[in-house]
Amino acid sequence: MLQSNSRLVIVATVFHSVLKGFEVRYRLALLLLALAVPAAAQDRGADMRTAFVRVQHLKHGINASEWFAQHASDYSAAFTGRYTDEADIALMAKLGFDNVRLSIDPVPLEQSMNHWGSSNGDFLARLDRAVDAMLANGLAVQIDIHPEEPYKQAVKDDNEGVERFVMLWRRLAAHYSNRDPEKVFFEVMNEPDVHDPYRWAGIQAAAAEAIREVAPKHTIIATGPNWSDIIDLLTQHPLPDGNVIYNFHFYEPNQFTHQGASWSNPYLIYTHGIAYPADESSMNEVLKQVPDFADRFALERYWLDHWDAHRIRLEIDAAAAWGKTYNVPLICNEFGAYRRVTDPASRMNWIHDVRTALEADSIGWTMWDYRGGFGVVWKEDGQPTKVDDKVVEALGLKGR
Repeated sequence: MLQSNSRLVIVATVFHSVLKGFEVRYRLALLLLALAVPAAAQDRGADMRTAFVRVQHLKHGINASEWFAQHASDYSAAFTGRYTDEADIALMAKLGFDNVRLSIDPVPLEQSMNHWGSSNGDFLARLDRAVDAMLANGLAVQIDIHPEEPYKQAVKDDNEGVERFVMLWRRLAAHYSNRDPEKVFFEVMNEPDVHDPYRWAGIQAAAAEAIREVAPKHTIIATGPNWSDIIDLLTQHPLPDGNVIYNFHFYEPNQFTHQGASWSNPYLIYTHGIAYPADESSMNEVLKQVPDFADRFALERYWLDHWDAHRIRLEIDAAAAWGKTYNVPLICNEFGAYRRVTDPASRMNWIHDVRTALEADSIGWTMWDYRGGFGVVWKEDGQPTKVDDKVVEALGLKGR
């Protein structure tokens, strides 16, 4: 009996020692976690401060569109060499822009990176020259992956498409990791067209992590799903990475900004002369351009919704409130109005009202675009570039 009790005492003593050892290790783990969490918070805080400092380089930007993206039929050296050149880049700086958003089609970029022997073999080398020319002119650069279909569809629906996209970013960010992190920014994707905001959040987080692995010092530009509208941004929570700027696009109201456009709502290709701000008499004339009842009502809602400077400011205030809630920096790196059939005075009114609303909320902007259908210049191949001084004035820039 004594032997049995002795064994019980021994077992109890050992068990107590084990428990005590576990308790010590448990408490040590809690202590290490308590120490680690503030350190991580401090690191993220420092990264956020970096993002807030660097967003000051993105106050007044211009999109270099339809150059290395949106032109899948021809990315030859002959085309890219004449469409936008070093004289244009110098002009961007002279007009008062402080940054350029450089859109890149991932397909010719992959072809160039993988040496697939196409006519785009030197695509990356030409991109390098464009980036370096911008930096040499004192311009910051937003490097934007700007896919077309079917690449975008693959990312939207296929996990292998996501893996391909993430691998591309790992390689591209590594390639530009030796450029100035104060002036070179990595934008995950233009208007991802992913309808599920949770899926897009996961895709964006994976791409951001791949960028950070190879470019630890550079700032990332993140966005919402779908078309990167304000409502899309509001579906997102900030990434764990603190060195991130958040982005949205603004083309509201679409009935005004896309009048005459063939790629928007089908009826808008027939509309023209829609005023901003509108009055009832001018809208009565415009509505006659649209015979279909549903389309006519959709157009009439532009007037019914009372789009003016105050309405635009309230919309942009919603984005600013999201940024303040999460204490993250914001930019709007696309806004503009199609100019083919739009009344010039109305277009200037709209550009002015959007620009001033953004600036009132301390949000940097990048206008769409340099020489395209929304442009700040007119340029034809082989002809001198002509600046639209009214747009420069509406943007509040110094001009030539």
